Amino acid sequence: MSQKVTLVGGGLAGSLLAIFLAKKGFKVSIYEKRPDMRGSDYEGGRSINLALSERGLRALRKLGLDKEVLDIGIPMRGRMMHDLQGQLKYQPYGHDGQAIYSVSRGLLNIKLLQMADSMENIEMFFDHDCTGVNLEKAETSYTNKAGEPVEDKADWVIATDGAYSAVRKAFQTSGRFNYEQKYEEHGYKELEILANAEGDFAMNKNCLHIWPRKSFMMIALPNPDATFTCTVFMPFKGDPGFDDLKTRSEIEAFVTEQFPDAVPVMPNVLDDFEKNPVGSLVTIRTFPWLRGKTALLGDSAHAIVPFYGQGMNCCFEDCSDLDFCLGETDNNMMEALEMYQERRVKNANAIADLALKNFTEMRDWVGQPEFLARKAIEHDLSELYKDEYKAQYELVTFADVTYKEAWDRGFENDRLIDRIIEDKLESKIADRPFMLRLFKEYLS
Repeated sequence: MSQKVTLVGGGLAGSLLAIFLAKKGFKVSIYEKRPDMRGSDYEGGRSINLALSERGLRALRKLGLDKEVLDIGIPMRGRMMHDLQGQLKYQPYGHDGQAIYSVSRGLLNIKLLQMADSMENIEMFFDHDCTGVNLEKAETSYTNKAGEPVEDKADWVIATDGAYSAVRKAFQTSGRFNYEQKYEEHGYKELEILANAEGDFAMNKNCLHIWPRKSFMMIALPNPDATFTCTVFMPFKGDPGFDDLKTRSEIEAFVTEQFPDAVPVMPNVLDDFEKNPVGSLVTIRTFPWLRGKTALLGDSAHAIVPFYGQGMNCCFEDCSDLDFCLGETDNNMMEALEMYQERRVKNANAIADLALKNFTEMRDWVGQPEFLARKAIEHDLSELYKDEYKAQYELVTFADVTYKEAWDRGFENDRLIDRIIEDKLESKIADRPFMLRLFKEYLS
């Protein structure tokens, strides 16, 4: 008989993992706290846009879903920096047309739920709030929409219920469980750039737009309706800080001074700034991810800040990696989960560090001359030596290497570029024999 796996959480990770498991022959039950977003009354709302890149696409490709998802995505081929005078500076993400894709969290989740619902060995329960977990026996308890208790018994339970996981709470009280939660001093608030009078995009739609301002920044990602979802990342307390922008006149003075080229296409900016809440940014690291017959996956195991655009991609890679481990162990779930944990923990920690590092880069450095000079060198190296040199961003976003490998390679790249700058070797970058010797010295 097929083993049953209960997934607590039916978001992006839960719905994708359910499809992977069902294709492996497992019976799957999904319990989701929220209502079914496929209902006619669902409103997508605004959230930090998701940037889908190659890691996430690889997972979708295994299920034949990549082309369907790309149909609802908008390619972003580089960063467009906006300075205080409204002047623009473009930095490509990769080469040969490489791009990341702005996608709607809600539309993507709906597509995955629709596919899951079409499979006979998946059942889904919405409006079920997880209230208890027996880690050793794979038993879970819920309260449904009517307030009634619901009990579930499975062979395995996997938590896919996000950064504030109810299942993880049982891990935290089980003993010998390492848990680290760190909030950033920055929060975020969502705003909106509207389509222009012709109903078209008011800015280049194929860029991730950034307004870097040292201690804070705003970013904007395109939506299919020709709007942009903007997100201001700023300290709660500071000069400026969210806590100090209290009056409408203070908000107006702030946005007019800091985002002068964006304000004309943000007619609702004052209303949005006043009514939209300030969200928190948290990094969560845990270990172990397996206890008894219960495991953690995705944000329940390793929540990260959004500054490398890898949160969803990392969770999708978790699903794909567990699928790989099941294949390697002939569907032995215990062995597969142990292998998955061993493979993924170091990579989850690496992308958490990379995301924090990229926050500093996006906020403080992307508009600075020194940073732009380093990026110019990196771009030349990437173009002239495509086989020998890979930028860290390319390794994270477009390549098939682990996050840990990308993290380690970044330090080697930095040492190489430091040498080029310190010894003024920019003019020798096109000297292939010389550069190959330099690569051998610095790129192990």
